[in-house]
Amino acid sequence: MEERRSEKVAALKIPFVPTPTREYQTYREELQRTRVRAFPGRRPTPLPLPVPAGGARVLIWKQDPTVSELGIRKAYLPGRVFTGPRDARINVKGISPVAPNTLGDFIQTPGVDSFDAVHTFAVVRQTLTLVQRAMDGDPVPWQWNSPSNTDPLEVHPHGIPDTMNAFYSRTKRALKFGDFIKPGTSPAERVFTCRSLDIVSHEAGHAILDSFKPQWLLLGNPPQTGGLHESFGDLTAIFMALSQLDQVEALIALTKGDLHDKSFLQDVAEEFGEALGRSNGLRNADNDLKLGEVSNEVHSISQVFTGAVYDVMADLFDHERNPSLRDDAAVLYEVGKYAWGLVLRAMKSAPDTGAMYADVANAMLQITADDGKPVQYRNAIRNRFALREIVTTPPSFALDFAEGMSLERVVHASDDAVQDRSACCGTMNLTEYSEEGGEEEVLEAEIESFRAGLEG
Repeated sequence: MEERRSEKVAALKIPFVPTPTREYQTYREELQRTRVRAFPGRRPTPLPLPVPAGGARVLIWKQDPTVSELGIRKAYLPGRVFTGPRDARINVKGISPVAPNTLGDFIQTPGVDSFDAVHTFAVVRQTLTLVQRAMDGDPVPWQWNSPSNTDPLEVHPHGIPDTMNAFYSRTKRALKFGDFIKPGTSPAERVFTCRSLDIVSHEAGHAILDSFKPQWLLLGNPPQTGGLHESFGDLTAIFMALSQLDQVEALIALTKGDLHDKSFLQDVAEEFGEALGRSNGLRNADNDLKLGEVSNEVHSISQVFTGAVYDVMADLFDHERNPSLRDDAAVLYEVGKYAWGLVLRAMKSAPDTGAMYADVANAMLQITADDGKPVQYRNAIRNRFALREIVTTPPSFALDFAEGMSLERVVHASDDAVQDRSACCGTMNLTEYSEEGGEEEVLEAEIESFRAGLEG
């Protein structure tokens, strides 16, 4: 068995990360003591070194298992990570606990449960860190957290077997990921959704947005509100990729700096999409969809907002890039960081219920002005959201945005329709977010009905 695993590791070209034995660690400690004694007649004065903050190295899929440009790479998680893996905010469940090696690292073999546990934990942790950094380091609580309740988010990498889906549940305080047999494969190939950075980050995005806007998940909102939730999940995965320097460099090399060239950045959940026969993953962020071309189905309508934000980000990159002065990868990294914070702040400032795309677009306009960004930023936001039929078309796309102006929303027939969640990820299909109330409320109503029948 170990021989086969070694062959598999070699075939995947996994980077080397030392996994020392305790004997080796003892040897290194003895060697250090020997070096100190190498100064005869002199007692060395220890230097006041800072206490190391700790942290763990992990191996993760940097995108989906099918994205060969990136594959499996090392990642570093600052802060302590304990057996599980777990920390104060995230706790992996449903898989035998994985312990760190003697260096505190979590290095596991791909294709086994322990690797899936580490990968899923790491991506959720990185997603939470991505949001907290955009908020100047402020902690982001889960929806149920309070001074008296600091329960972590439970993460179940193999939480829903034989299921083509994944979900975030507020009631269960958990993320659960499915796995399924890829149709038409012989011998059967199993797809694990927890191995997709896009899917894990998407579901973690649902959990994070739920802490800011708990009413947005409820079915009674307009389709665009549901679209914002699904789009936020996809955008979280996209900006997660742009927050990692190696992925940014790989993207620039792959596309020569043209963000509209086909790449792993626009295709969301490639392996899952391939299993369903789609060439652009489950969704394509670099699309040309307009609100008048989509229905009230939430995943469909979400692509309009995702596409607008993707185009804005690409426009900002084109405006800022200057290869003679700065490396394209450095510019894209900074643009991605700003665009992500812009979307996050704009969504936080949108209405707590019934939020529409135009609400977020107008907030983006105001924020870029407050940040002192050039008018070209506002031009890009106005033009891209107008082209998507989200806000009214300006007299000329070539004119500069009139500062302080609020863009008028374009009214569509789907605005007053009931959300269609038939093609959504598992999160928005849970009964706890239905208009009848949460899971506990539904159960309580049924119990009350049963009790009334007994009393009658």
